[in-house]
Amino acid sequence: MTLRSFWTVGIIGGSGLYAIEGLEEPEWLDISTPWGAPSDQLLRGRIGHVRFVFLPRHGRGHHLPPTAVNARANIDALKRAGCTDILAISSVGSLREELAPGRFVIVDQFIDRTVHRDASFFGPGMVAHVSMAEPVCPRLSRYAANAATAAGADATEGGTYLAMEGPQFSTKAESALYRQWGCDVIGMTGMPEAKLAREAELPYALVGMVTDYDCWRSDTAHVQVGDVIAQLTTNAAVAKRLVVEFARALPEQREASSIDTVLDQSLLTDSRHYDTAMLQKLDAIVGRVTAARAG
Repeated sequence: MTLRSFWTVGIIGGSGLYAIEGLEEPEWLDISTPWGAPSDQLLRGRIGHVRFVFLPRHGRGHHLPPTAVNARANIDALKRAGCTDILAISSVGSLREELAPGRFVIVDQFIDRTVHRDASFFGPGMVAHVSMAEPVCPRLSRYAANAATAAGADATEGGTYLAMEGPQFSTKAESALYRQWGCDVIGMTGMPEAKLAREAELPYALVGMVTDYDCWRSDTAHVQVGDVIAQLTTNAAVAKRLVVEFARALPEQREASSIDTVLDQSLLTDSRHYDTAMLQKLDAIVGRVTAARAG
């Protein structure tokens, strides 16, 4: 595969992570998108040879509930900012005894139970079907796992993330059902974020920071926001160190990923039938492909 000269990693910070530390030449950017406003301004900077673009998923001050997070605008904005990859850091509940609060889980699968969110960039006039069989980038996930360990976290590689709509927490029956399905952690924001990153040809990895045991444990108090916030503070401190270790671990040259060109096999609409308005909205997402086909 060919080499890209630089890494530009988008960091999507979840609950408790509203900034990253150690950025050189930090600069807050206003980026508009055809899909609406992203959750906040984007913070651009670098750590060593790695460029970062940080976006607080819920906005600074945590003013956006999960369903109101405009995932299409967030991913589009990161693409426009020049990101080559995305590392999402999210708070999650645990559905497994061994995944105790404070553990970091590098997710490798998802079950999407969200129902009120725009889950694709594509539609009439521009149809695409991307594969989600392997929804995360294994290369990025391995770097993230190593960085979590280097940052002092107890890390688990691999786990299935149940994405629920929220904002309410689960019922006990739901929590028990998700455990029967083989899910390991539960959260409210991993989907459709991972799907949209794939459509945008951005390799994606998700680090889940466990805050609680959801409500399936009969001998443990049910999850409450106060308990979650207390664990968030500890997790966020580790997550900030994780980003620094992640930057140190990445090689100076970025080797191309097959995800970089996933739309070559996924975009179905013949160029003669492109919808002009849709094509304009998708300029950042499909511009590489449509330019190549036009040439």
